[in-house]
Amino acid sequence: MRLREHLGLSTRRQRQLSRAMQVMLVGLVGLGLERGNVGIVVNATIGLGVTQLPAVLERDYHIPMDPALTLWITVAVFFHALGTAGLPGSGTSFYRSIWWWDHLTHTLSSSIVAAVGYATARAVELHSDGVSLPDRFMFVFILLFVLAFGVFWEVIEFSVAGIASLSGTQSVLTQYGLGDTMLDLLFDTLGGVVVAVWGTAHLTDVIGAIAERLDRAEA
Repeated sequence: MRLREHLGLSTRRQRQLSRAMQVMLVGLVGLGLERGNVGIVVNATIGLGVTQLPAVLERDYHIPMDPALTLWITVAVFFHALGTAGLPGSGTSFYRSIWWWDHLTHTLSSSIVAAVGYATARAVELHSDGVSLPDRFMFVFILLFVLAFGVFWEVIEFSVAGIASLSGTQSVLTQYGLGDTMLDLLFDTLGGVVVAVWGTAHLTDVIGAIAERLDRAEA
């Protein structure tokens, strides 16, 4: 059973929630401009752009992105952008004031990365008769894929923060040290586990569409 069926969210309500978060992302861009905070502006703007990807994939590449998938992606980027802002009038962000916020956003974001890796691998398996990916292998593959991307992201965070420090500018990403990096990777793994155990049911239509595109490209 899919998560939306457990939660009792209709297709209409899922779309409404996605739209509401997109509007709030626009508000966060305005908040960042009002505060003169480059980090809020950049993260909210990128997040708003990411929320447009499901529509682009469906319109231009005919990959079915049902409202549940769109909501899944929107929630992940919205909570990350919101974490850079914090409450109105507050001088600190949720990332700094709420100890578990970073863990939540890493879990959500890594679940999206895991979904991309899983869908791509399964589509290749469907497309090619010479490729067979047992369920146990896929479980390990998802975790390794997420961890590899997590390490790559931590390197980006460290590099951006280091460049900002050397140049005396405000960093759009923050690195809190080795201990925080290890925790980030732990929660990245958790996001991968969530997809490996529960999330794959949402990706069946996407996998089929990608495999069909691979078949057409080879024909």
